[in-house]
Amino acid sequence: MQMHLQKAEVTQRMYESGAFAVVRTPSVDRGCEIAEGILKGGVSVMEVSYTLANAGDVISGIKERFGDDIIVGAGTVMEATTARLANMAGAQFVIANMSSDEVARVCNLYQMPYGPGCTTVTEAVHGLEMGAAFIKCFPISNFYGPKLAQIFKVPTPWMPIMASGGINLENLSEWVQNGADFLGLGGLLTKGTPDEIAKNAAECRRIIDETRAQMADAKAADSYA
Repeated sequence: MQMHLQKAEVTQRMYESGAFAVVRTPSVDRGCEIAEGILKGGVSVMEVSYTLANAGDVISGIKERFGDDIIVGAGTVMEATTARLANMAGAQFVIANMSSDEVARVCNLYQMPYGPGCTTVTEAVHGLEMGAAFIKCFPISNFYGPKLAQIFKVPTPWMPIMASGGINLENLSEWVQNGADFLGLGGLLTKGTPDEIAKNAAECRRIIDETRAQMADAKAADSYA
């Protein structure tokens, strides 16, 4: 029997995964192949974008096959109707390329973590006021690169930061070091066979885990200095 996970638990599992697959496919079968691959590699979160009309079918199909082994959310959710439809399809979180108070209200009502797309600190702070679980730095992550997370984190260190765009294996560690909590990857975690996806997912997991461990060690050393 599939359990209904609450907002806090879903958010925690998203943070623990660190990385997630950004999926745009009209095929339920392909969505399940991607899910199989990332799970084998230790990444347990994926976003299915509503740029495609049948995103709800893909979400439902993945959840039916993998259940609570994987956290599946809806992407590019720009208005409240889509947020509710995504929720009914089984989406466990919502991410957007913009910020919407109406979407935030729907997500809060149905206990789904919401990540609004923000380009300024003012937008990001308003997102937190509306109950956002994390702030998606979009599309500016493509232009600023890893230093972007630090720009947001320095004045507001309690702000959970998600970045999507411009992230790869070479700069993943730097993103984490600068304060990014949750990182979306497209081609790296969605292209190729399930085994190829699993290999990339495992490398993402290794980099994130090692970087977080190094940061924790450095913080502990500072506290004793």
